[in-house]
Amino acid sequence: MNILLIEDDQTLKQNICEALKAEALQVTSLYDGLLAERILKRETFDCVIMDINLPGKNGFELCKAFREYNSHTPVLMLTAFGELDDKVQGFSCGADDYLTKPFYMRELTLRIKVLIKRKSMIKNTGNTMKAGDITIHLNTKKVTRNGQEIILTPREYQILVQLLQHKGEILSKAVLVKEIWGNAFDANTNTIEVYINFLRNKIDKPFGKNSIKTKIGFGYYLDIE
Repeated sequence: MNILLIEDDQTLKQNICEALKAEALQVTSLYDGLLAERILKRETFDCVIMDINLPGKNGFELCKAFREYNSHTPVLMLTAFGELDDKVQGFSCGADDYLTKPFYMRELTLRIKVLIKRKSMIKNTGNTMKAGDITIHLNTKKVTRNGQEIILTPREYQILVQLLQHKGEILSKAVLVKEIWGNAFDANTNTIEVYINFLRNKIDKPFGKNSIKTKIGFGYYLDIE
């Protein structure tokens, strides 16, 4: 597995490289956002780790530009800040996961492996999933409602798939976190709430619908005929 690391702190970059190589992962490391942008257009990676505060082009800009032509490669963002606004912005730019410095290298490697595993589990079956006027084309990851395509990030897509697979059933936050992020992610974070809000703004709001509902104290469910 080939990992691209974009981090301008030389000491941290070296420590991460050593930790990933110890897990038998191949690592390409860069320190500049503009250089990383050129490399990402030219080469293929199994996972991308990027700091937010990068010279040339910051992580938010880099991730957003990357998602314009690559929606499937997992992106893990690193930052020295733990503010919710930073997480929201990172997720809205297309990041799949978020890790706040300082962190344990073991946690980083676990999250990377979960991201790569989740990517490999999505099979190109050529099938579709439908619930009312919502259709998911599993082979192309294309989502439509009333025939209109809806552009989702990989995490938004995965949550929607879970909701459709369990249509009408209440899925707790803990279950969604485990199914999508695995056991390496803290189920007590508000990450799911952030993504549910993103989904509602794309799946429901433009169509005047209220399909993704909350059962307070229990979880989320899809209510659609």
